[in-house]
Amino acid sequence: MSIRTTVTTAATATALATALGMGPVHAAPGGGGWHQEGLSLNAADNKKVDAYWAHARKAERSISPQVRAAARLSHAEVIGFDHRLKSPDSLKRKVATALKESRGHNVNEVLTTVNDSVRYTLQWPDRRYTAGVRTASATLVAWGNGSVKWSNTWKRKDGYKAINSAWRAPRSGQRFEVQFHTPASKHAQEVTHKLYEEQRLPSTSPQRKRELQEQQNAAFAAVPVPEGAEHLTAPDARRPVPAGRH
Repeated sequence: MSIRTTVTTAATATALATALGMGPVHAAPGGGGWHQEGLSLNAADNKKVDAYWAHARKAERSISPQVRAAARLSHAEVIGFDHRLKSPDSLKRKVATALKESRGHNVNEVLTTVNDSVRYTLQWPDRRYTAGVRTASATLVAWGNGSVKWSNTWKRKDGYKAINSAWRAPRSGQRFEVQFHTPASKHAQEVTHKLYEEQRLPSTSPQRKRELQEQQNAAFAAVPVPEGAEHLTAPDARRPVPAGRH
C-alpha cells in the first residue's frame, strides 16, 4: 500500500468517525493500531480484536436463526435485531477500556470475557414473561447452546431489572448475549443508558456517581415485576422444552 493511499484511508476514517460523533480515529505509530476517545490498542491487540469480530460476524449467521425461532416459539418480540452485531469500534472501546481498568490482563484474556459481540433482546408482556423466558431459554439449550451466564436482577431492590443471559453456540463456540425484558424494563434501560455510561467513566466523581445511581434506581423502581420472574433460573440442559401456555 502506498503512502498516499495510507494517508487517504486514515483521513477518510477520521472524517467519518467525526461525522458520526465518535471522535477522531488515529492510527498508532507504525500503523495498524487503534485510537479513539482517549483509548487505544496497539497493532497486535487491534489485529486480535479484528479477528475476534470477524469470527463473531460469521458465527452470527447461524446463531440468529435459532434465536429468532426461539422467539417465535415463545411468542416473544425481538427488539433491535438490526443491532445484533456490535460494531468493530464499539468492541474495541470495550476491550481497550477493560485493558485500561484491569492492569495485568492481556487482550486474549479480555476477549474470553466478552459476551455481547453478538446480542439479542427478547420481550414479552408482563403476563407472558415468565413462561416465555422458560420456553425461549429451554429451546436454546435443547439446540445445543451452552448457558454460560444467567443474571436475574428482578429480585433487586434497586437498579437494573431484567435477565441478562450469555450462551455458547455449539458449532462456532461463539458467545452471544440474550436479554429478556418486558416493555417497561426495556424502556427503563433505554432512558437510563446515558446515565449508566456516565457513571462508568473513570473521570466521574464519587458524588456524581451516587446521583446517577439514584436516578437509575428511580427509573427501575417504577418497573413492575412479572409474577414468578424473580425465581427464573438458567435452564437445565436435560430439561425438555416446556409446552406452557402463552
